[in-house]
Amino acid sequence: MLAALAAPVLLGAGTAGGARAGTRDPAASAVERIGGALGDSGGELVARGREHGPGWIRTTLELRDAAVPLVVDVVADTGHVPRRVAYLLPGGGLDFASNFFTPTAHNLAHHLRTRGYLVVGISPRENGATAADLTAEWGLAAHKRDARKVIDAVDAALRVPYDLLGHSAGAALALDLAADRAPGPRRVMVLDTTGPYEGDLAVRAARTRAALDAQLASGVYANDPGLKGLLARAVGDPNGASAVPRPVDPASRFTHAALAHFALVHTAKLPGATNWIYEQGFAAGTFAFGATPSDDRYALTHTPLATWADATARFGGGLIPIALLRDLTAIWAGEESVYRIDWSAIGAEVTWINTALGRGDHPQGANLIRDGGNPKVTFTVIPDYGHGDPVWSSTADRDVWRLLV
Repeated sequence: MLAALAAPVLLGAGTAGGARAGTRDPAASAVERIGGALGDSGGELVARGREHGPGWIRTTLELRDAAVPLVVDVVADTGHVPRRVAYLLPGGGLDFASNFFTPTAHNLAHHLRTRGYLVVGISPRENGATAADLTAEWGLAAHKRDARKVIDAVDAALRVPYDLLGHSAGAALALDLAADRAPGPRRVMVLDTTGPYEGDLAVRAARTRAALDAQLASGVYANDPGLKGLLARAVGDPNGASAVPRPVDPASRFTHAALAHFALVHTAKLPGATNWIYEQGFAAGTFAFGATPSDDRYALTHTPLATWADATARFGGGLIPIALLRDLTAIWAGEESVYRIDWSAIGAEVTWINTALGRGDHPQGANLIRDGGNPKVTFTVIPDYGHGDPVWSSTADRDVWRLLV
């Protein structure tokens, strides 16, 4: 049975030195110490909610240090004193709950918790923002500052080793943080992202970066991929007609369920500034057009549609800052004058896992880390997996997570 706080609780500063011995279980003590350290970092800290299950507790903290607050989740084992920390960094448009805590009973955060980690999820501020909140300053460097603030606070509170794990844009952030300073993380766990492309893809990335810079110059600061509404309609009104024509018969329209499946399986075929980066799509699956919309046949291979809907229902607005996309495309293009990750400075062990249908077999980032003198780098491509499957697949624990830890 899950339980949650009904109202926010203000956390006072000055408790970073630790809880009183004997008054808290290990999880409560760790959360109290982290809360004190975050409170000391500036701004009002609020415990926004708690939930728990057998052997674990999740606490959501909100640091109100700016107009749009920074949200941090802590998932702790109630029976063990934490010996190491895993910072989980979500992909673009997602937050910790949607990316790493879905489904609630079986997810990547729990996988790490049961293997000795205290899990700290750092959600990007845009998850709680509106388009009017975003500016040209919401790039990768701003996300890095936020993550560093949390890491420094937790380190001051707990003084235990830490690892980084990121998915998609969060994986690029993890790599950027790992290159930032020493001592850094012991390990970086990378899920489905790319460093610099080579050849025609690098040229295409440079063109995309230039187009995004033009959007910023014109005052466009937010991108909404539309996943939240797409999945909500797919489960709420699956047989209803969407507004999108079917390519095989433009006079007809996809049903909501069919459109969601097509978009997830064939993301690379959709319009959008960065959909070309996928080898095929967000999810492994099949789609076959029939004579009429009701005759279309489709299925997802690994991640049930209900899980996709649950995940997308959990995050906030789903916005992605154009400035963040600009910096990511600069990395893909190798345009270090726009944004630079110092690959040679990454000395941690790196476990890099891509998907064959998502970001594909593009190991140049991993190769640059090795070329910089770090031999502790592995690069693996998971066959028949799409971009979101490494975190949400029903068999991800056997197919992917066991390769992490």
